[in-house]
Amino acid sequence: MEITDIRIRKVETEGKLKAYVTLTFDGCFVVHNLKIISGQAGTFVAMPSRKTKSGEYKDIAHPINSEFRNVLQTRILDEYDKLSEEEEGAARPGGAEEAGTGAGEREESEKVEATAPEERTSEDTL
Repeated sequence: MEITDIRIRKVETEGKLKAYVTLTFDGCFVVHNLKIISGQAGTFVAMPSRKTKSGEYKDIAHPINSEFRNVLQTRILDEYDKLSEEEEGAARPGGAEEAGTGAGEREESEKVEATAPEERTSEDTL
């Protein structure tokens, strides 16, 4: 099973919750609402859970062995760190946002460049 997409939505609050994560496996199965949490022993990934009638929380989906849990946590936290670094770089003077080449503009130009000439539309050449 391969992680084919990781989407991170940062939370701008003062609490321990830093972000929500959505994982896609093999391009065909998605798991929503994993959480990146800043704890006393460091940052970790919490699995999606629900509150039971007794008030305790139970995981809805979770790895069944520590090896795969470590793979998930490493990949997710690496992506979170990259996202944080990109945001810091964009916020600095002379960063990508000020230079007029924001991430959205770069992605769009990369899409056009990656398209073979015979696949390009008239919109791509404008």
